[in-house]
Amino acid sequence: VSGHGEQKTAPSNAGRDFRGEKRSNATHASTTDPDARLFKKARGQAAKLCHMAHVLMENRNGLVVDAILTHATGTAEREAALTMLGRMEGRHRITLGADKNYDTAAFVEALREMDVTPHVAQNNTNRRSAIDGRTTRHPGYGLSQKIRKRIEEVFGWAKTCGTMRKTRHRGQDRVGWSFTLTAAAYNLVRLPKLLGAT
Repeated sequence: VSGHGEQKTAPSNAGRDFRGEKRSNATHASTTDPDARLFKKARGQAAKLCHMAHVLMENRNGLVVDAILTHATGTAEREAALTMLGRMEGRHRITLGADKNYDTAAFVEALREMDVTPHVAQNNTNRRSAIDGRTTRHPGYGLSQKIRKRIEEVFGWAKTCGTMRKTRHRGQDRVGWSFTLTAAAYNLVRLPKLLGAT
């Protein structure tokens, strides 16, 4: 009851409270972007409607070689990596540095079939890693593990300078071309620094 003798009513837009309930892509969809999917980056974090952006970077200079945007799923990173590697034509034998999420038997086998050496971080948490001593004993493996963290510079720049933290576009096609353009802009920003260093 308010001070004037009137009763308070519920807000006019009192939505349903989903706290504590399971949410999935079957129960939730974006009203503004039907291509967005619910995804959470880690345990204990909230699931958010989003797209997933993926980048293939060369190790020597940190330039983006390929960029792709996909639906947010648990296997999207590995699928996008295989897609981007498949688009590399006329190349010599390469290595792929990646984090623990890529350490699955199927992914490592697919890389070896493509003549790509998997320099993937070992995931020994409650299971056996698909990466064994044949790969980890080489000095290039340690170097790839150190350099692979530079990929975060691309995403950091895309979010702060490239306006990708909250995109102004909707739909996977439009957000995808916007992300590809942002990745190209990142390369253009890096080039003068690389040319000045030589």
